[in-house]
Amino acid sequence: MITSIIVIEDDKDIQNYLQDLLTRNDFSVQTAHTGISGLSLMENVAPDLVLLDLTLPDMTGESVCKEIKKIHPNLPVIILTAKNAVSDKVRSLTTGADDYITKPFDSEELIARIKARLRNTDESKSPIQVADLTLNPKTFEVKRAGKVIHLTPQEYKLLEYLMNNQGIVLTRDMILNRIWLYSPDVQSRVVDVYIGYLRKKIDAPFKKKLLHSIRGFGFTLKD
Repeated sequence: MITSIIVIEDDKDIQNYLQDLLTRNDFSVQTAHTGISGLSLMENVAPDLVLLDLTLPDMTGESVCKEIKKIHPNLPVIILTAKNAVSDKVRSLTTGADDYITKPFDSEELIARIKARLRNTDESKSPIQVADLTLNPKTFEVKRAGKVIHLTPQEYKLLEYLMNNQGIVLTRDMILNRIWLYSPDVQSRVVDVYIGYLRKKIDAPFKKKLLHSIRGFGFTLKD
């Protein structure tokens, strides 16, 4: 089965370059030059991954990413942009983006990151359970003690990773590289903030705690 990628990019030269690069690497490619046309395209095409520019003529890339993740929480979105400030990266990741690559970029690195993201989506779709906490990858539903817990796309992916590795201590680097493939300069901020978000939702309302910090090492989720 051919992997489908949607490219949302307003620069025609970059759009043509990406279409040629991805086609040569055996991907099926659809392109859009605005956020609205990109979202409209997704109604007719079921992509496996989206490459998204931050600076679009009609709406911000962050807004497009939010709209994508509302409908497709597990659809990988890779940001491609000339913006390289840490604040831009953090803002993009907190809106649900899975990776962030600055222009100009190396074509081999881009293809490698695309393949890494696609591998992440090929994991088992069977429900996962730890104690009374359950996660259903098919419906994206998370419950604890029968109560539905609402998570953001990034919180969901982090919880899924922790549950798939229940009882195993995951370092900040492991979590960062798996969930965000991100640079070291914001490791603690991004990982610790999201661990805190999860604690408030899956542990704070319940007597038994499942998410544990292992001082000097990382985090683990276990019964």
